[in-house]
Amino acid sequence: MSCPSSFTPPPVATNVPEIRVNGAPISADDVAREVQYHPAGTPQEGIQKAAEALVIRTLLLQKAKEVLAEGDEVLSEESLLSTLLEREAPAELPSDEECRRYFDSHRENFQSPDLLQVSHILIAAAPDDEATLQRARQTALELLPQLQRSPDRFEALARQFSACPSKETGGNLGQITRGQTTPEFEQQVFALEAGLANEPIESRYGLHLVQVDRKIPGIPLPYEQVHDQVAAYLAEVRQRLTINRYLHQLIDEADIEGIEMGKSLIQ
Repeated sequence: MSCPSSFTPPPVATNVPEIRVNGAPISADDVAREVQYHPAGTPQEGIQKAAEALVIRTLLLQKAKEVLAEGDEVLSEESLLSTLLEREAPAELPSDEECRRYFDSHRENFQSPDLLQVSHILIAAAPDDEATLQRARQTALELLPQLQRSPDRFEALARQFSACPSKETGGNLGQITRGQTTPEFEQQVFALEAGLANEPIESRYGLHLVQVDRKIPGIPLPYEQVHDQVAAYLAEVRQRLTINRYLHQLIDEADIEGIEMGKSLIQ
């Protein structure tokens, strides 16, 4: 399928007035081009988000031209905005005491990930191919009783039947954590107890006969190990709040026509 060489913005609702920011216009066409970058539940919500974003950008560019040095005028718009925010809304790093206090009240968020030592036999099948999926299910259900009777045959059967490269190591996937495999496989396998799963697990790749060789729960991490992570998180939160306050200040001081700005500008 070919694509047109130029992009024509989608039409915008006719009830969108022309917006002015300290006299500078933002047209309905400007909003139309911006809408695609602001997913929303309804077209009108998308229009509102796009219009607010353009108002904020216009305010920031106006302020940048007002307060920055002449040499900064050669910067790109993005660099100009970054320079402005660094000057007008500088990041304030949290103290060690603040980091420690946050860590102490959120200890459950700071622990090593749960680990599973897992082996599997993959009977490959595309999820949208019902015939192949049915054959894979039949094969898996034929192998499962053999494994239940003779668990020591897992490696041999993996080498013989598995469609996964791990067949070369008897189906051994090693230690896995959440986020390393497909979501549908992960959700099921992390809910298993140690030992052979009593039924096949289905994923986008087919049917898996899974054996959990070992479950290793995560352990709490010491403050010293996560200090930088805590500090970075708190600095980011503080920076967003600082920028939000700065934007509200610009809005309060500006002459904005044609739109009522939302109360929360940065999510």
